[in-house]
Amino acid sequence: MKIAIASDHAGFLYKEQIKRHLAAPGHEVVDFGTHSTARVDYPRFIRPAAEAVARGECERGVVLGGSGNGEAMAANRLRGIRCALCWDTESARMGRRHNDANMIALGERMLDAQLALEIVDTWLATPFDGGRHEARIRQLDEA
Repeated sequence: MKIAIASDHAGFLYKEQIKRHLAAPGHEVVDFGTHSTARVDYPRFIRPAAEAVARGECERGVVLGGSGNGEAMAANRLRGIRCALCWDTESARMGRRHNDANMIALGERMLDAQLALEIVDTWLATPFDGGRHEARIRQLDEA
């Protein structure tokens, strides 16, 4: 799977760990930055990652910051993006299963590193259940 990844300075350390974690089983990871812990404005990095997912250049995307809130908001401004802010494996599972989340946002200041990796793995492994949710997802994408 081709996965976009991006962060601001507050999510940089986890971004690097998640990048390695995703590459190990063979995922292609496209890094949209940032490339250090130097303070940056997150939309500069999050938006290009979300645009790549929205255009279909990447199948999924992971964005990170201190809390993940701003990153989720920035990604969700784009048509076709369904970015779930995840704080545990259940929020990741439900974001995929019920909302067909094609991106997730994580907060480095809110989670320990091992939990962040578990959230990513759960989200990637969970299928969208479709059914009654599919029509609503299409409505959101067309809005």
